[in-house]
Amino acid sequence: MSDQAEELRMRMLRSQNKLGRSIAVVSGKGGVGKSNFSMNFTTMLSSLGKKVVLIDMDIGMGNIHILLGKTVSSNLKDYLVGDASIEEVLYEGPNNLQYISGGSGLSGVMEWNEEMFGRLVEAFEFMQKNYDYIVFDMGAGATSQTLDLLVSVDDIIVITTAEPTSITDAYSMMKFIFYKDPDKNFFLLCNRAFTDEEGIETTSRLKLAMSKFLSKEIVVLGSLPEDPAVRKAVKEQVPFSLLYPHAEITKKLKEIASKFSDLDFEKESIPRQSKFISRLKNLFTGRA
Repeated sequence: MSDQAEELRMRMLRSQNKLGRSIAVVSGKGGVGKSNFSMNFTTMLSSLGKKVVLIDMDIGMGNIHILLGKTVSSNLKDYLVGDASIEEVLYEGPNNLQYISGGSGLSGVMEWNEEMFGRLVEAFEFMQKNYDYIVFDMGAGATSQTLDLLVSVDDIIVITTAEPTSITDAYSMMKFIFYKDPDKNFFLLCNRAFTDEEGIETTSRLKLAMSKFLSKEIVVLGSLPEDPAVRKAVKEQVPFSLLYPHAEITKKLKEIASKFSDLDFEKESIPRQSKFISRLKNLFTGRA
């Protein structure tokens, strides 16, 4: 009986000390449906009972709030310059999803001053303690302005399509990040696949290339089909997973979100708190 009580106590302690995972959603090029995936993926994670915050990092060209049909009065820029609190820039989306609009007029982490960076880290620390997942919807491509964040997050979700240029750019993106952090967790998804076979072939090619040339294993999340429901949902400014809950793409998205949320991250050998916030601080200090 005492053993059971001790086990319960340890589980509670682990739960209390558990920090939310930081995830960057990236693509090698634009036009692959990255932001639409980010919005629907986080909405689905929220529907599964997870506490999720989505941060639009496509600075100056953010569109998450537009895809949700919302108008925001405060954004990430307002928080960073001290014109708004973190609570004032957090908005509630569907299924209790929380999101932050990217705003405009910002460049990148490396050009932010020390005070702004301090506020950024403070916000991330708050989020790690209050959310299961912190998801960053990144701008297309990799630049020096986004590299600090990309190499600091726990996980990278790479979105590609079956187009040859998209596959090449997705591989270049993963290779670029891999050389900065060989231990990074990569998750791959093929979007807008015309057939299941096309999705499987695309992800298999990239998985093989990463293994063969970089000796890096990545996790394939699956693929999402080309579906007219997506375009209709964009026009309606409602996530397709809500507007068309019985569509094939929504069923596949739920499988992908469930697969991701069921992954056992507790087997990591490096404590999570030394990976995100600490590494972000170290990178900024090293470049200051």
